[in-house]
Amino acid sequence: MTRWALGLEYDGARFCGWQSQSGVLTVQDTLEAALARVADAPVRVVAAGRTDTGVHALCQVVHFDSDRLRPPEAFVRGTNSHLGHDVAVLWARVVSEAFHARFAATGRSYRYVILNRSVRPGLWSGRVSFDYRALQIERMQEAAHALIGRHDFSAYRASQCQAKTPVRTIRHLTVSRHGPFVVIRVEADAFLHHMVRNIAGVLCAIGAGERPVSWAAEVLAERARTRGGVTAPPAGLYFEGPSYPERFGLPRPAADAWPWAMGSPSP
Repeated sequence: MTRWALGLEYDGARFCGWQSQSGVLTVQDTLEAALARVADAPVRVVAAGRTDTGVHALCQVVHFDSDRLRPPEAFVRGTNSHLGHDVAVLWARVVSEAFHARFAATGRSYRYVILNRSVRPGLWSGRVSFDYRALQIERMQEAAHALIGRHDFSAYRASQCQAKTPVRTIRHLTVSRHGPFVVIRVEADAFLHHMVRNIAGVLCAIGAGERPVSWAAEVLAERARTRGGVTAPPAGLYFEGPSYPERFGLPRPAADAWPWAMGSPSP
């Protein structure tokens, strides 16, 4: 058996999330069906992280085992020929049996993209969040500092989150503006269910002047989801990708990758 690692990108708008589910369209089921046609055998993949309904990925990483001899190009171009327009394999690599897409990851990164103007999106519908309020990124960044480090993020996770512990370490958290777009970027050792979207909801309320800068820290200290405000919509959320030790030799997610191939400058 050979262990393979794949990197892929996808637009999550029409999918009911990453994880395989009966009776609905998921990214995992779509990818596995395409891989099975190339491998001429059933394929089961393991992903670096699950994404929810409507959430996108710039570089999701998966692994799978196969006893079929195929060149890497077959698992890229061949698989892509059996995928829809909104999922694409970016690269394929043979890896050691020690590699595990989820457990070998040392960190993960997300970005949350907000179209911040007075009218809703047309061109970017389904690919960005929208906020008509004039967001002040200086306030948002100041508030974000309180969340960096190792904390109990109970107030920033979904009530149905099944993680055994709410403690996570945020390594980087930045807020920047690029024309009409506001981008929140977060890197952590791991994430809780809805954690990034709940952080975005709190920071946007602060940026709009509806809450004081200190509110992000106050919510954190409360450790109660009911104190955390609105969960931001899924359309603006992008899984940038996982980080792995260099010994696995995998491509690193491009830190400046922008979700679309059109003119906006990268964050």
